[in-house]
Amino acid sequence: MKPTAERRFIPSYALSFTAFAVVTPYLSIMVRDMGYSPVWVGILLGVFEGSAIAGPFVFGYWADKTGNFRPAIIVTYILSALVAIPMVRWIHPAVSAVLLAALAFGFRSTASLLDAITTIQIGKSGDYGKIRSWGSISFIIFSLFLQWTPFLKPNSAGNIALWIVLTSLAAIIPIISLPRASLISTEHHTEKSGGEGKGIPLLSIYFIGGFAIIFLCRFAMSSVYTYFPLYLTETLQWNAVGLMFALSSASEVPFMFISAMLLRRFGALTLLAFSAAGITVRLLLWALFPYKAVIIAAQLLHSLCFGIYHPAAVQFISSVFPAKKRGRGMPVYLALGSGLPALIGNMIGGAVVESAGYRPLFAIYAGVAGASVVIFFVMRRKKEEELEGNNTTLFARQ
Repeated sequence: MKPTAERRFIPSYALSFTAFAVVTPYLSIMVRDMGYSPVWVGILLGVFEGSAIAGPFVFGYWADKTGNFRPAIIVTYILSALVAIPMVRWIHPAVSAVLLAALAFGFRSTASLLDAITTIQIGKSGDYGKIRSWGSISFIIFSLFLQWTPFLKPNSAGNIALWIVLTSLAAIIPIISLPRASLISTEHHTEKSGGEGKGIPLLSIYFIGGFAIIFLCRFAMSSVYTYFPLYLTETLQWNAVGLMFALSSASEVPFMFISAMLLRRFGALTLLAFSAAGITVRLLLWALFPYKAVIIAAQLLHSLCFGIYHPAAVQFISSVFPAKKRGRGMPVYLALGSGLPALIGNMIGGAVVESAGYRPLFAIYAGVAGASVVIFFVMRRKKEEELEGNNTTLFARQ
């Protein structure tokens, strides 16, 4: 696909990630401001992440079945906008759980659908990382805007809900404006992307081990997305949530731009393991050194924790699922590699925070991320043993 055609997706990522700049840093603060304890915050955000398992599958199946991604993407934005205000008006655990599930059903499906159609349209020769980096740039700008805006500051549940509505509706505009050909999955694009193969076997060591690494990384990162904002505002009494998330996103942008080169040089699994090491160090710094300067420095490790991690994970999925199944393949990544580990991580995390505090939580979850590094080295050793065995067999035959 030509670079001009690739650039068509940039406005969609840019406006979609204004909504991410609201939900990612402020959702836990919104739920806390609704009057829930840390345990209930963990439970309700666990419900939110758990619903992220189902939503992308439903919308991905719809998009794959029709071959047209536009209606599915638009509905995800509308659903997010519809439930935000009722959520802060009708406060009851059961009602909050249902509405958060509906929010996740829509919100968590948008990136999955965008990633699926983008990777199909640009094919193997396209540079997904450069396109996706514009979403990060938009996230940074809007996070800083929310941090310093003089009106509708995201310091209350009502204001956060209103920003979810406004950004979700605005994100529909570039999707409507895209040509129909840019949002369809056809046999032409499937062949062009080289994705008609069968992909990697789902019971292979590569698939199981790769998903185990992704699972554990996302489990550990649940402490970043859910409990780090509460740690800043409640323990450190530091109103810098938007600034910290903008800083972390800024660190990821350069690595997004060079991700294609890194993937060609090292491969997806090696980069995933490198990201896991970055997550481990980041969480240990928070656990051991509760100082603002250290926290700022640790935020720069988001360059590894997501700037390298996400393109590597998307590349991993693209190698497993051929283009004609990509709409359902991305939800598998979101379910097993995002929704399920975040659900478990949030629920366990709430209990840990309630009983021990935020810093022990970060230390424990650093160990979880470290386990994924161990899995990578076990996989690599297994591969080396297989290669040595093949060479020995070949030598014996000669």
